[in-house]
Amino acid sequence: MGSKNNTPSQRARRPLSIFVVISLCCFCYLLGAWQRSGSGKVDKLALKVNKDMPDCNILPNLSFESHHNLVENIEPSEPKAKVLKTCDVKYTDYTPCQEQDRAMTFPRENMIYRERHCPPQEEKLHCLIPAPKGYTTPFPWPKSRDYAYYANVPYKSLTVEKAVQNWVQFQGNVFKFPGGGTMFPQGADAYIDELASVIPIADGTVRTALDTGCGVASWGAYLLKRNVLAMSFAPKDNHEAQVQFALERGVPAVIGVLGTIHLPYPSRAFDMAQCSRCLIPWAGNEGMYLMEVDRVLRPGGYWILSGPPINWKTYYQTWQRSKEDLKAEQRKIEELAESLCWEKKYEKGDIAIWRKNINAKSCLRKSPKLCDSDNADDVWYKKMEVCKTPYPEVSSKSEVAGGGLKKFPARLFAVPPRIAKGIVPGVTADSYQEDNKLWKMHVNAYKRLNRLIGTTRYRNVMDMNAGLGGFASALESQKSWVMNVVPTIADNTLGVVYERGLIGIYHDWCEGFSTYPRTYDLIHANGLFSLYQDTCNLEDILVEMDRILRPEGAVIIRDEVDVLNKVTKIVGGMKWEAKMMDHEDGPLVPQKILVAVKEYWTVGSSKSNSSNEE
Repeated sequence: MGSKNNTPSQRARRPLSIFVVISLCCFCYLLGAWQRSGSGKVDKLALKVNKDMPDCNILPNLSFESHHNLVENIEPSEPKAKVLKTCDVKYTDYTPCQEQDRAMTFPRENMIYRERHCPPQEEKLHCLIPAPKGYTTPFPWPKSRDYAYYANVPYKSLTVEKAVQNWVQFQGNVFKFPGGGTMFPQGADAYIDELASVIPIADGTVRTALDTGCGVASWGAYLLKRNVLAMSFAPKDNHEAQVQFALERGVPAVIGVLGTIHLPYPSRAFDMAQCSRCLIPWAGNEGMYLMEVDRVLRPGGYWILSGPPINWKTYYQTWQRSKEDLKAEQRKIEELAESLCWEKKYEKGDIAIWRKNINAKSCLRKSPKLCDSDNADDVWYKKMEVCKTPYPEVSSKSEVAGGGLKKFPARLFAVPPRIAKGIVPGVTADSYQEDNKLWKMHVNAYKRLNRLIGTTRYRNVMDMNAGLGGFASALESQKSWVMNVVPTIADNTLGVVYERGLIGIYHDWCEGFSTYPRTYDLIHANGLFSLYQDTCNLEDILVEMDRILRPEGAVIIRDEVDVLNKVTKIVGGMKWEAKMMDHEDGPLVPQKILVAVKEYWTVGSSKSNSSNEE
């Protein structure tokens, strides 16, 4: 069969096609030779470009040495950062979510008006809070426990209202804290000694404590020398600046109240809790507040009540209440404690002490209604209910529900029960130990960057995204304490933090933190801005950090370089001295470190105060 494509006309076109191709090749060759001769206009332009090009063998800015220090910020082609203005002097002690004017618009029933009520986005301040005129770096610990500068917290009302109870005294230009309290006018040491006759405070069994309605936190202040960390809270009320005084002294505290929502702490967190004339109506609301204490108290933990109605026979006239009323209140508290499986261990004078049972099997009493919640740690803005948080299951009457803890300091690096039992998703005993090693390396690197870390200069420390508490564990020292914050949008690891013998709190960084301005010396943020970059305004977080940071306080931000470039741009408009540094493992690691120091400036003054390293 013949081919259809091999026609006479196609055979005739082949020589013509070959001729065209050869002609084009010759033309291109001649054109190239003409340009190389220097006669062509195109060649003149090419020669000029070649002359302007640098010598490819000379690269003076290239270095193959390691660079682990300053990293130049790569500025994008956008307008420079706006300069954040100074807030009006009336905001010197501004607390965004506990402001009096906003609080008074809410019901007073069950202290709702003293709970957190944060401003909407359009009402947030986008300015820097000024320090009061004459602000001075606080006394170093342990002197700060007993003294604070008046200029830093210029409020005298407590020196008058609590004069006979030894809360605080005014002397010259300083406040003195004698260590007294309403129910321990002879001093916190004597009070704690009495507690220690019943509660194993001295041997490390008790490490974490909760002080409800803490006043100026003298109980927590004097527990510190016994190696017990107390989380103290009090509302922002007519007893002005209670929590501010506590933090100025270098004692852990937050603004807070038992109202209608859960306390921002995980279940089974505290080894000990106390109310020393805290005025919380424990017998009211069907025992709801006592049930909340039960939720956060560890199995085997202790609850102390000193003040009304204990010792009512002695004080009923002073308290201006009838014997019958006080007797009925104490009887109701006793009944509630029994229903919660608490055993009364002590009552003498003004103090009563109960101990929570270690598990449900060891309690044969009829319990209140059990809570339905599958997660007793899911508490942020969640309403309290009249119900008892169930114990974790155990296999015998001698087993501690949720797992037993080693005595402190052994528990600091021991595998926490929540991890050993596989309760924390994605975390194993091995990965926990690796996390500890990593944070020891990071903290050692921080100390090389800032030699004040680990000294009494940085007393109050905050970790804004605490994870498993590795940063705080590596930093652990009597010279400082760390508020371990677990963001509400992060993995819930706060229970692990408490099982290590550390303290912390849940928080959403899109809102203001429950503290006064100028209450932290060092703030650490690992991965925080990556976590929040699609959730809220990064500027709002940085402005909040500036609010709670003391003048000449330090910031360490560890994050991905792209996010840190955004952060650095905002910081450029703040009164911070900042530098971006390479990761400890070198410049090829995409994670970088931003280190900053807040400048000293006050209302009407910019003169810097010096501070001594110890």
